[in-house]
This record gives sequence, structure tokens and C-alpha cells, in this order.
Amino acid sequence: MTRTESEETAVRRAVCPGSFDPITNGHLDIIARAAKLYDEVYVAVMINKSKQGLFAVEERIDLIRQVTGEYGNVRVESFHGLLVDFCKQRDIPAIVKGLRAVSDFDYELQMAQMNNGLSGVETLFVPTNPTYSFLSSSLVKEVAAWGGDVSHLVPPAVLSVLRERLPRP
Repeated sequence: MTRTESEETAVRRAVCPGSFDPITNGHLDIIARAAKLYDEVYVAVMINKSKQGLFAVEERIDLIRQVTGEYGNVRVESFHGLLVDFCKQRDIPAIVKGLRAVSDFDYELQMAQMNNGLSGVETLFVPTNPTYSFLSSSLVKEVAAWGGDVSHLVPPAVLSVLRERLPRP
């Protein structure tokens, strides 16, 4: 099967969505892996007005831009509403999600099926690096708030801001 000229020049896009409050090394691993597979990777930072995060959306975007700066094909934007609408507006046919455990799969499969049913957007599941299989932003914030060492769990720029933001016990 031969590809047409337009298929060969089409830009392959994907999105890695999340709240990223804050971005962790686990998130960064999934973004980096997606950046190797796609021409353009959007990191979509979810705006949830009903939740008060540790970091404002603008701060999260800035941190993500700092730690993904080495990847020339990663764009960081905020979004609210349906992820499939974000995808439609940017002609993104694929969502890339990391899976830490079977419990993630149950929820993510439902989301993937709903997103596909709504718009035809596909979801690709990437198994998390075992080093980060337990990692979540919530856990990082909790450990850091109690003075625990999270330096191996977040990029240095995030660690610096976490230390400023969270008072030591």
C-alpha cells in the first residue's frame, strides 16, 4: 500500500492531558516518549475552577514549558471543557495517557471509549516506567508538605518551587 503525498507530509499530533499540579518525573517520562513518536505533542493543562490547586494554571504552564524546553515539538496550553473539543480545534487525532496500574486502566478505558465515541479521537496507553508506577502529583505534594525528600520525583525547577510554596513542618 503506497501513501499519498499528502499523507506523507501530514503532521502527526497527539495530546498529553492532565492537571499537572505539579508536573512530576512520571508525567515528564510520558511526554518525552510521546515527543519521540509524534511531530507535535500538546500538553493540555486542565482548568478546573471547582478545584483549588497548589499552583495556578499559569504557573503550571510555565513549569511545564521549563522542563520540556529541550523538546522542540512540545507545546503547552490550558483547556477547559471537553478534551475532544481541544483535539478538534487543533486537529489532534490521538490522546497519549500513561497507565500506572490496573486501577488506572478501568477508568481510562471508559474515558477512551467515550472520547472515541464523541469524536473518533483515539487514546494510546503507555505503560509507566516502573520507577514512577506509584507516583502522583497528590502524593508528591503530601510528602513534600511533611518535609519528605521528593527530589527524585520531580524536575529540579519544580522542586525549587515546591520548597518555596510548602512550609516545612
